[in-house]
Amino acid sequence: MPSHLAIEDAYMFTDLIAGLFSHDLAIDLGTANTLVYVKGKGLICSEPSVVAVVNDGNGRGDRVLAVGHDAKAMLGRTPSGIRAIRPIKDGVIADFEITEAMLRYFIQRAHKRGKMVRPRIVICVPPCITSVEKRAVRESALSAGAREVYLIEEPMAAAIGAGLDVTAATGNMVVDIGGGTTDVAVISLSGIVTSRSIRTGGDKMDEAIINYVKRKYNMLVGERTAEQVKLTVGTACVDAKTEVMDVKGRDLVAGIPKVVAASSDEIREALVEPIHAIVETVHLTLEKTPPELAADIVDRGIMLVGGGSLLRDLDVVLRQETKLPILRSDDPFTAVVHGAGAALDNLPLLKDVALD
Repeated sequence: MPSHLAIEDAYMFTDLIAGLFSHDLAIDLGTANTLVYVKGKGLICSEPSVVAVVNDGNGRGDRVLAVGHDAKAMLGRTPSGIRAIRPIKDGVIADFEITEAMLRYFIQRAHKRGKMVRPRIVICVPPCITSVEKRAVRESALSAGAREVYLIEEPMAAAIGAGLDVTAATGNMVVDIGGGTTDVAVISLSGIVTSRSIRTGGDKMDEAIINYVKRKYNMLVGERTAEQVKLTVGTACVDAKTEVMDVKGRDLVAGIPKVVAASSDEIREALVEPIHAIVETVHLTLEKTPPELAADIVDRGIMLVGGGSLLRDLDVVLRQETKLPILRSDDPFTAVVHGAGAALDNLPLLKDVALD
């Protein structure tokens, strides 16, 4: 009968072999979307952080039916036996098992559905994450098949992805507006000097549009419709050109389908509260910034990243409110995952910026 040491050596050997045949991954595990970067290949997928599960009724619990785009297409359209779930809420794991299933799907997809894989994984997390939430992220990734797990704060990854020199003794300010959170941070010498994080992002904007349409038109619209309205006619600025689009939903009084024409002025009015919260967070972070770093920010400006920063004229509003230069990264949507990927390619930098 083999000894415990022999079994342990066998596991280590298997782990080593699996590691040799695995591609290291960087994953931006976002509330709205999950992006996966493979070392040596670049960005390989960007899919909604949605999982559809079905209860087989055999006592074994839920079975994963679809992940990503296929699952998002089911949001608001599922029969009673199927549920479309967002396992990440406000930037952190809300459903441990579903997140593990989602991570396993993305790991296997990166390796062409291969089963014998043990990659090193870098996962981006919000700066407001607690030690309990950090452990949950690590355990989910390890259970899904990771060999090693590094956590890196999203603003740090975003700064690297936007091309900023995070190791220099100069201040860089990053505003990362994601689906569930907005993270504002001042970075210097490979560390975050000061940061603030609020649970306001693209999802809160969609929610604000849903509530506005319900209040003004007595009509209920779904999450996907609200997101489409935001992307098509949404704006943050009073002086923006007025545009109109048809919005379809259900009349709350008559209970039948209904169409209304919504203008960009109305959507701007709906978005006042979340935009004010983001501007206020930027102000509060600037107030806590050491004077030497504040002087650097006057010269270098504020870098905008994240899908939520693509809201039309948001940079104009921030420029008016802060009187500082506002820059937007070349690809705000993928800046975080590309930064994590760059750290993955540079192990000394990764160890420098990763969380304990």
